[in-house]
Amino acid sequence: MTTPDQTMTTITDAVALGRHGRPDDARDALLALWSSLGPQGDALHRCTLAHYLADLYDDAAEALTWDIRALDAADRLSDDRAQSYDASLRVAGFYPSLHLNLADDYRRLGSFAAAQREIDAARAHLHTLADDGYGATIRTAVREVEAAIRERRTERRASAPTGGR
Repeated sequence: MTTPDQTMTTITDAVALGRHGRPDDARDALLALWSSLGPQGDALHRCTLAHYLADLYDDAAEALTWDIRALDAADRLSDDRAQSYDASLRVAGFYPSLHLNLADDYRRLGSFAAAQREIDAARAHLHTLADDGYGATIRTAVREVEAAIRERRTERRASAPTGGR
């Protein structure tokens, strides 16, 4: 049984703003919510918010800050808490995307050794993903980022999430 979660609804609404061409409004809404959550706030809320907020920054260093926060929150998140929101969620399934995002941030910053460590971590967690559209998207992105690391490329990937930019 899942329960309604107004904070997750607020996050989802803000993400939709970004996807509909209003990234500044999305960022402002998420930052305001982050301030209200505080550093000890609900791990699901913090993980989800930070994960999406990172996509709203063009600057790789700013995105990295939020992606680290998302991973930190995931490390404090239990399956029971995630499933109280959505019965299909497993925290282990968050890690491929979280590590992928960190790898991409480090790559864009030219920190290729750190990027490779994160892409290796993402790859090690790919088995947790279903064989569906989302899993295929993450697996493709892992290959793209891994190739860009090998080639020492730092430009933003065309397929990277942008939050509406």
